[in-house]
Amino acid sequence: QVQLVESGGGLVQAGGSLRLSCAASGYTFNAYTMGWFRRAPGKEREFVAAISYGGGVTDVADSAKGRFAISRDNAKNTVYLQMNSLKPEDTAIYYCAVAFGRALYRSEGAYGNWGQGTQVTVSS
Repeated sequence: QVQLVESGGGLVQAGGSLRLSCAASGYTFNAYTMGWFRRAPGKEREFVAAISYGGGVTDVADSAKGRFAISRDNAKNTVYLQMNSLKPEDTAIYYCAVAFGRALYRSEGAYGNWGQGTQVTVSS
């Protein structure tokens, strides 16, 4: 079965950096778009970034543009989220997900399997 396991979260001061990883198994990793979402306390889950199946095309939410970058290593079945210049408002649980298809999707409904999430806390 499909498994997605996130790692790399933690506590960091504002202005710092973290790199999240998501290891995938149980399906043909390089055939599908991957995405990162986050859920902040008291808020709905929101789109952060997505990357095409080959890794050549990415989409990043406006709130993260210029600070976050998504990448993937298809040889390692892993997708990454590099987060720089972190702000307290980036505090959230971060989830990776695999899409049903190959386009770049921002909607949660386009993603069929999700990881358990990893906590990111940014202190001021």
